[in-house]
Amino acid sequence: MISIKNVQKIFPSKQGQVKAVDEVNLDINEGEIFGIIGYSGAGKSTLIRMLNGLEIPSSGNVVVANNEVSLIKGKSLRKARQEISMIFQHFNLLWSRTVRENIAFPLEIAGVPKGERLKRVDELIKLVGLEGREDAYPSQLSGGQKQRVGIARALANNPKVLLCDEATSALDPETTNAILELLVDINKRLGLTIVLITHEMHVIRKICHRVAVMENGKIVEMGPVMEVFKNPKAQITKRFVHQVTESEETKETIQQILESYPHGQIVQLSFVGEAVEQPLMTNLIRDFNITVNILHGNISHTQTGSFGTLFIHLDGDDSEITRAIDFIHSKQVGVEVISND
Repeated sequence: MISIKNVQKIFPSKQGQVKAVDEVNLDINEGEIFGIIGYSGAGKSTLIRMLNGLEIPSSGNVVVANNEVSLIKGKSLRKARQEISMIFQHFNLLWSRTVRENIAFPLEIAGVPKGERLKRVDELIKLVGLEGREDAYPSQLSGGQKQRVGIARALANNPKVLLCDEATSALDPETTNAILELLVDINKRLGLTIVLITHEMHVIRKICHRVAVMENGKIVEMGPVMEVFKNPKAQITKRFVHQVTESEETKETIQQILESYPHGQIVQLSFVGEAVEQPLMTNLIRDFNITVNILHGNISHTQTGSFGTLFIHLDGDDSEITRAIDFIHSKQVGVEVISND
């Protein structure tokens, strides 16, 4: 569906040339929700804008839905863009138009007859949950409603690809989750390929099948979301994963735990997929001569399974604790000893 080969984007500056995107290679499958994550300046916005021709690569090739976007221009590019829609962080709605008129706008540009436009707009209003708000203006809508209009407008011409440029960054957490759930629903119903960029790992965790991590214009790590959570390799990826698995509240809790349990060993367990369902604590208590105290934990759900972390305190003979930790390892559960007596 999307193929990016040896792509570079170089911008001139007073200090010399800046490589915003540096030799990126990427293939995105049809019907996939693919996330690109990075901090400001990583190159992710430039990369996604090359997918619909808003930026032209300095070198390399970009092919989207069988169109070589990096080469076509004019009428051919405008036609290709009907299959590659985009939603934005700040919605980019037409403030003088109602919800219905905003959604109809790309259909008007495409020359769709009025009767067909009205029918299509009604379908989209229902799809994104905006019934009853058809005649409202953007100034009368909440942030979440505005983004729903943006999504409906992006879907008007039945695109094959939907690009999401920090589409939830301006929304509160509850509204963000609602919009992400809508995107998942659209992906499943329409088989739409979705590419999103973000700097928030919880967005990747919640809806993406695969993720690419960008830093200084390069992709430093890529893979299925579950695998990246389970075994992040690059330092920046570990920082992103910790956004979800080790919040500031968790760090404070760990510090309190360390102060409260000066003896024995505190162990952090990481569970992925089926390992989350194992009766691990029951087996430890039953089969080993140690005391086990559950201290703190959480489970995060991804598109392809669950990822959990759990902090436990083990007390008893050193050799028995070592045996217990070896047993945990044998169950494909990640183990990190936080403290020793």
